[in-house]
Amino acid sequence: MSAIALYVHIPFCKKKCYYCDFNSYSGKQHLIEEYIGALKKEIKMYKHVIDGYKVSTIFFGGGTPSILEGDQIAIIMDTMGKYYDIEKDAEISIEANPGTLNYNKLKKYYAGGINRLSIGLQACQENLLRTLGRIHSFEDYSKNLNEAREAGFTNINTDLMFSLPGQREKDLEECLEKVVSLGIPHISAYSLIIEEGTLFGNWVRNKTIVLPDEEIQLKMYHNTIGYLKEKGYIHYEISNFAKPGFQCEHNMVYWHNKPYIGLGAGSHSYFNKKRFNNVGSIEKYMDLVSNKKIPIENEIDVSIRDEISETMFLGLRLTEGISIKEFIERFNISPFEIYEKQIKKFSTQGLLEYDKTHIRLTQKGIDLSNIVFRDMLLD
Repeated sequence: MSAIALYVHIPFCKKKCYYCDFNSYSGKQHLIEEYIGALKKEIKMYKHVIDGYKVSTIFFGGGTPSILEGDQIAIIMDTMGKYYDIEKDAEISIEANPGTLNYNKLKKYYAGGINRLSIGLQACQENLLRTLGRIHSFEDYSKNLNEAREAGFTNINTDLMFSLPGQREKDLEECLEKVVSLGIPHISAYSLIIEEGTLFGNWVRNKTIVLPDEEIQLKMYHNTIGYLKEKGYIHYEISNFAKPGFQCEHNMVYWHNKPYIGLGAGSHSYFNKKRFNNVGSIEKYMDLVSNKKIPIENEIDVSIRDEISETMFLGLRLTEGISIKEFIERFNISPFEIYEKQIKKFSTQGLLEYDKTHIRLTQKGIDLSNIVFRDMLLD
């Protein structure tokens, strides 16, 4: 039986962070109950679509999914369990922000089937948290972490950001040391990306805030890699580090370009050679679903050339790289036949390397990954 992953979008936030361009809304918590009702209906709509598939992973993202109470998450989980064939040991994750959690909520999450917690810390220093527009302190994070462990969670990720306005190298080093000392088994460390339409985007354009220069950003990244490797973490994807056995299975679905279904307002899907996404508006999503209409806004066919391109640049995000054997099994052709020119060029430049089993980015290639990825797009 084929496997499929599910993504559930919870678009509510207490406060939208200054850098965030995700489909999320503050001040709309009064719609949560109605939204959960709509989610239940959409879940049922996909019953026959994914009949015959085993659900291998589920990921609650947002927004701030941890704004939901334990009973509300349990209702969504129960509905999926009713209509879908979920693997007994499926990885089921929820994104959570400190300041929206407590022991009772976490206990109900765990009892309801959530077995992986992804906590958005981002920074440890109060001035940096304020700069980002976060609603919590490091003490909130530490408290919630202890409560999560008391509730039963052992598979825990912490998100960190670097290249922040006003952030010093020693700020990042201090934060890494604190998180590692707390025994977190998975760490996602991302460079801040300035997105158009966000407050940060406006502030950078108006020079209200200034980012560290590229040399400092790269040094922060390399220091992060070196420190976490030294502490026993596997650098398994460009921005992700895990102790053995704690790699995120759900994200591996994305990086291996395998099928997934997105549920909720603004969610994205890749299924049956198509990519499609739901409407982003909470109100429009609920209206469509309540009228028994699939809330899809856009749909595109994925050609074989698109699939090959996406498989290459997504797979190269993994430090193990592209499995040559799996590529041949999937496409009935060797990647060297399709990408001979690119592989030769980037190998000569020291950005790619390969052996009998894999094609992968070098460290220099990871630093310049966007250049490599662009060349993997087939015309």
